[in-house]
Amino acid sequence: MDSAGGSRAELGQRIYRASHLTGEFVLRSGITATEYFDKYRFEADPVLLDAIAEAMVPLVPAGTEVLAGLGMGGIPVVTALGRRTGLPCAFVRKEAKAYGTCQLAEGAEIAGRRVLVVEDVVTKGGQIVLSTRELRALGAEISHALCVIDRQQGGAEALAEIELELVALLTAAELAG
Repeated sequence: MDSAGGSRAELGQRIYRASHLTGEFVLRSGITATEYFDKYRFEADPVLLDAIAEAMVPLVPAGTEVLAGLGMGGIPVVTALGRRTGLPCAFVRKEAKAYGTCQLAEGAEIAGRRVLVVEDVVTKGGQIVLSTRELRALGAEISHALCVIDRQQGGAEALAEIELELVALLTAAELAG
């Protein structure tokens, strides 16, 4: 990372300060947590989001042709990462809409292309698993998912079950340290 982004540890501290909350939170996975990373707080800060994207560039697997951001949180991350890498982006809905183009993935064409799934925070990996299955059914070649924060609560293992490797910019352990 350059001097504008700082080190990975410094970036982790910036993300932690911007987004770490304590209390009682029910996560998408159904787990109740006493700590929460409010991803929208780091995604809404353009300077911090740009530093995150810059730090994620080296984590994009060689040969990636399309970045696929999962809605809603993965969309700002994938857009910032696309600006840094020059790769086209697809914006993936939880389900295809019933009007307009009626597509699950909007933007870049994914069929027959090497696609990297991009997410903000991963806990159990449930949405990545669902979206990857649907994208693969549409012809996308997917072997990796990239996230900003891996909460280390089973996401990597769930993705491995569908032959998907999770790569994280930061883990919960690194943010807690």
